[in-house]
Amino acid sequence: MLRTLKDLFDAIVSPNPAGGPAGGPHSLELATAVLLVEVMRAEPEMGAGERMAVVAALQRKFTLPQDELDRLVELAGEVARTSSDFHQFTSVINDRFGHPEKIRIVEAMWEVAYADGHLDAHENHLIARVAGLLHVTHGEYIGAKLRAREAAGV
Repeated sequence: MLRTLKDLFDAIVSPNPAGGPAGGPHSLELATAVLLVEVMRAEPEMGAGERMAVVAALQRKFTLPQDELDRLVELAGEVARTSSDFHQFTSVINDRFGHPEKIRIVEAMWEVAYADGHLDAHENHLIARVAGLLHVTHGEYIGAKLRAREAAGV
């Protein structure tokens, strides 16, 4: 299991020798997890509800056992703390996901943001930036926000 976590970390933070985005077998999972964790980290206080929303979103998207999901979220937190931009993560997602899946990631980011019952300005700004990098239109971005807000009952 430790080898798998190291592979996940290396796949996303190591440059690809061919010059393209990292393409390891788990790089997509880690890239997605980092973006969700970044929303959780956008507020000074991270609540258990936000972490549960991150895990739930990853569970819906990827078929990983619970212990691997927990480790993925932990690793994503470490990667998020040491990363300086989102491009390395959004480029993996842009290369490997279709447009509807990218909209779903933006919606999952909104779900994490609303998990604590309110939307922070930093969360809003972060999701807007990532949506742009994922080539999600403003209308799709707003639609995802409204669906997540309604689901959260906010």
